[in-house]
Amino acid sequence: MSNLVRAGLIQQRWTGDKESMIANAVEAIGTAASQGAQVICLQELFYGPYFCQVQDADYYSYTEAIPDGPTTKLMQEIAERHGVVLVVPMYEQEQPGVYYNTAAVIDADGKYLGMHRKNHIPQVKGFWEKFYFRPGNLGYPVFDTAVGRIGVYICYERHFPEGWRALGLAGAQIVFNPSATSRGLSEYLWRLEQPAAAVANEYYVGTINRVGVEPLGDNDFYGQSYFADPRGQLVGEAASDSEEEIVVRDLDMDRLAEVRDLWAFYRDRRPDSYGPLTEA
Repeated sequence: MSNLVRAGLIQQRWTGDKESMIANAVEAIGTAASQGAQVICLQELFYGPYFCQVQDADYYSYTEAIPDGPTTKLMQEIAERHGVVLVVPMYEQEQPGVYYNTAAVIDADGKYLGMHRKNHIPQVKGFWEKFYFRPGNLGYPVFDTAVGRIGVYICYERHFPEGWRALGLAGAQIVFNPSATSRGLSEYLWRLEQPAAAVANEYYVGTINRVGVEPLGDNDFYGQSYFADPRGQLVGEAASDSEEEIVVRDLDMDRLAEVRDLWAFYRDRRPDSYGPLTEA
């Protein structure tokens, strides 16, 4: 029999306030869990608008401590209630004035396992993230969960192959990429980069995007959340490009060994020849 992990992605539209976004996510997690999902990831900065379309210090108020803040504590309760692993992207305050774009990872028994802080921070029109976030300082952690080894790589980071590789070398079996990406500049890359990363690193990738146009700008978030397998093929269809959706898919973990035995990319790596990559 196949070794299946049933995984979920929650694609949301901005509701207008933090409280209803959290309530929406909690309801969606319950729905995904009722469909058998064992691990679920929310979208980037899930409980707020994508405020990086503007540069306004008022949005610092969306920060919370992790793991001691109220949303992490709530999600620990939700994870335990449903027996699911959760990846929860939030706006983290480490201390006053020190903020990160962060995803907390919570195990199926409600235990907080750790976090990934976004390392690569964009600063272009519509994505003024350096105004809000310090670059991450925790590297590329991989977490041992009830469903296997999980990694996280947030939005803009998907353009950088080095972190994808670091997660693979650390033993990741599924990497989640919660995002807020809009039509235009890079939409054509959405179906290219994450499947390519899944192939190059021989793991599953689950990538999530929000939907809709929010009041803070004209970014049109196009959804299309999906899972890609280590052959670069989508697992089922991608989600809608305009509506909220809960994506639940079965990931055959036996395929990881099959692909790694077939292609042997990790065997054939030449780290002895890569030194110049870190010298530039």
